Amino acid sequence: MSGQFEPGVGYHGGPQWGPPHVDQQGPYAAFAGYPANVTPRRTLRKFALWGSALTLFALTGLVLSIVVLDSTGATATMLGILTASIALGIVVPVLLWVDRAEAEPARIMWFAFLWGALVSTVGALVLNEIGMAFFAGLEVDPLFAGAVFVAPVVEEALKCLGVLVIFLVARREFNGVVDGIVYAGMVAVGFAFIENIIYLGGAFNVLGTPGLLGIFVMRCLMSPFAHPMFTACFGIALGMIAFRRQWRYAFIPVLGYAAAVFLHFLWNFAAVSSTNGFFLAYALVQVPLFVGFVLILIYSRRQETRMLREHLTGYGLNGWFTPAEVSMLVSPRERRRARAWARGVGGSRAEAAMEAFQDESSELAIARDHLERGDTDPVWRQRERALLHTVQARRAVFAPTMPAQYAVTQRIGTVPHRR
Repeated sequence: MSGQFEPGVGYHGGPQWGPPHVDQQGPYAAFAGYPANVTPRRTLRKFALWGSALTLFALTGLVLSIVVLDSTGATATMLGILTASIALGIVVPVLLWVDRAEAEPARIMWFAFLWGALVSTVGALVLNEIGMAFFAGLEVDPLFAGAVFVAPVVEEALKCLGVLVIFLVARREFNGVVDGIVYAGMVAVGFAFIENIIYLGGAFNVLGTPGLLGIFVMRCLMSPFAHPMFTACFGIALGMIAFRRQWRYAFIPVLGYAAAVFLHFLWNFAAVSSTNGFFLAYALVQVPLFVGFVLILIYSRRQETRMLREHLTGYGLNGWFTPAEVSMLVSPRERRRARAWARGVGGSRAEAAMEAFQDESSELAIARDHLERGDTDPVWRQRERALLHTVQARRAVFAPTMPAQYAVTQRIGTVPHRR
């Protein structure tokens, strides 16, 4: 259906995006007018946490810069950065696409990336060297043993530790399997980015441009999702217990870590065995693993969408959202169209309000999901109250009640709605 839209009124004969009638006698009536900021964290605690993280990142970044430049040189390092960025440009947009329904905070995404790129990488450089020295003392080929037996255990432990830190410290932002995949993927892509720079720069120094291109095809084009898929096993396991944070479920993350190590072991074993062995493992292991990873992503996204629809519909039945708004909020395509409509009728301020309305509505559904699952943390009730207030304030910006003589009509296409 295509129709005319009046701000604050809706389609002529169609659904409405404007402010719904709020039933002041409904079960959520007491939440109206609740202060927006009801869950402030202590400034000192926040400063200490982020100060420690930034100090750790600065120190490991300094060490990593010295090591990489000393081992590969400035020219090879720059070529490695440029070519490794292509893999980064492939994986990160996919993770952001997975995360678009309920976007994670940018600060935590950056923490995940920097942990993988700096802390995990420096730790792996040190521990891998120790492991290789150990196997050299046993008269075992240290390069083979390091790649097959040491690297999977060490690297996955360091990457998974970053995901675990997020799970424990930012527990209110870790709300299920999708979050686990996204956070684990960001940690892993940070690690893979630096590892690719080292491998690409080293190949250029030894074999020149052909060596650089060969490693680039193998690592950046054929297997850019290898590390994210390994570490995602642990992220999925943590997502499965996000609502059951009890010691009796600790075996689930342990199994996730074991799966990550095993897949990493298979990949490294194939890579160092032979060229034919690599391509055989790629066809029999990597391709089916990638297909399975995509299916898990699709399933997890659908589960998250179903959760959003269910809880937002519940709020809609109590007068907080219109059916058209619920349909818009659970559809990424309609979210984009709604932001474009808001920009057309109210400029950048209305577009920003629409984007905030969408994000906060998703957070509202997350809060309700925690409450209905029996989460006893009082922050979820407080957050629900605050968000119920702020989403109404956001709507008032992009769809205010306007006198008829000031109504501006604009053709914007079809919006799906419940009948």
